Amino acid sequence: MIDEFAKEYLHNDLREIRETMLWKLDGLPEYDVRRPLTMTGTNLLGLVKHLSISESWYFGEVFDRPFPEPQPRWNDVREPGALMWATEHETREEIIDRYRRVSKHSDATITALAIDAPGHVPWWPRPNVKLFNILVHVLTETNRHAGHADILREQLDGATGTAAQYANTQHDPAFWAAQRARIEQAAKAAAGARPGHDDDAGTAHD
Repeated sequence: MIDEFAKEYLHNDLREIRETMLWKLDGLPEYDVRRPLTMTGTNLLGLVKHLSISESWYFGEVFDRPFPEPQPRWNDVREPGALMWATEHETREEIIDRYRRVSKHSDATITALAIDAPGHVPWWPRPNVKLFNILVHVLTETNRHAGHADILREQLDGATGTAAQYANTQHDPAFWAAQRARIEQAAKAAAGARPGHDDDAGTAHD
């Protein structure tokens, strides 16, 4: 039946991308999984923390099957981005373990409910949903953050890939320096600039 096929297909993709998210932390020291790597403070362990909280809402409260451990509620009033980073009191192990427990709880919800089972998302403008909507939403969000994690990991040690078996093994600094130079040259040429000249339109010239 197409509904069961669709549910299992989406569910399998979600299981795989969760593992990708956790794999992005493998082999990194404590500081690197926590430190802010963008202007807004995006960091690897914070992405996992965020996904565990988000998933606990979507496959918990939305279907009246709350995750049985204390978690911030969707309407918890905190500073912007407070759930996107790990404090010094939160260990890597507890954040990863919580993500796995949340995933197990989500899996039970997905397995137990039909793909057209109704749910309610109070923080959405159109709150009445079905399991199908939430599966697609959580899979999309997790894939989005896996993309963020891939870029963050590349900044740290050059490692890229969607899974361990597809990891990039090219770590030659000279190769990547040459690649960046070629891309930079093409970008300047396309913008009408010439290598070695500052043609920034926002720079004042005498």
